[in-house]
Amino acid sequence: MDADEPNQRRLWHYVLIAVAVAFGAALVERAMGRVLISKSGHVMLWEGTVASPENSQQVFDWYSFSHVIHGIVFYALLRPVARKWDRPLGWCLVAAVAVEAAWEVFENTPFTIERYRKATIALDYYGDSVLNSMCDIGCCVVGFALAAKLPWWGSLAVVVANELFVGLMIRDNLTLNVIMLIHPFESIRRWQGGG
Repeated sequence: MDADEPNQRRLWHYVLIAVAVAFGAALVERAMGRVLISKSGHVMLWEGTVASPENSQQVFDWYSFSHVIHGIVFYALLRPVARKWDRPLGWCLVAAVAVEAAWEVFENTPFTIERYRKATIALDYYGDSVLNSMCDIGCCVVGFALAAKLPWWGSLAVVVANELFVGLMIRDNLTLNVIMLIHPFESIRRWQGGG
């Protein structure tokens, strides 16, 4: 028997737990009244128009990049804790998925939807489809996996590149989103609106 086989088998156990956590979030969102797919009934791989009713409804959109960053940040925060407590990487993955899943549920509450609509450029935001939320969790896992493989400076480069690229493309990104949710600035809102 290969020496890594027990570790690989254990990692699959954690992956299955992470999938179950994501599925649980999907069930909660559905119980909250979230649509499974876009109200239009269309499923698209990419929605590139921010001010569109299909934004946050499809598989990927501009905000998918921020969920990749979530995964990188969760890895950076959880891995040192896991090492200190002698926990495996799989434990970190489950914790990251649990935090991201909790965010996806909270993001789709009336409170958060209204906050986005009032404080950010997402005036027509009415919440994510369950499909989009699950793909956001998948993007978080991709970011987590990247951070697990890359040196710290590689992860930092991915974060900076994502933020700059998305900021240039749509005048929004994770940093601006957080700033505007915590304390909206009229100057940022004007710039994001094209003014």
